Amino acid sequence: MQKAHCTRRSNVTKSITRIVLTILMYAGVVVFLFPYFAGKITTGVLFMIIGAGFAVVCGLLRCYLTEGDCGRVPNHSRDW
Repeated sequence: MQKAHCTRRSNVTKSITRIVLTILMYAGVVVFLFPYFAGKITTGVLFMIIGAGFAVVCGLLRCYLTEGDCGRVPNHSRDW
């Protein structure tokens, strides 16, 4: 009985981790796109590098920490 409780807690933790890292990944995309919306592309190279790097790191962490999220997506369910 104890093992089932730990498994459920682990699934909830993975789900929360997936959600948080997804939000952070999209935040990195927003930081990347900020210079385009601000109209200062030449001065926004740093924003673009940081945003792209942050999005990639969060995406890889999301894939690694949620175990199996990088695999094939089953046809019967969606990730969103």
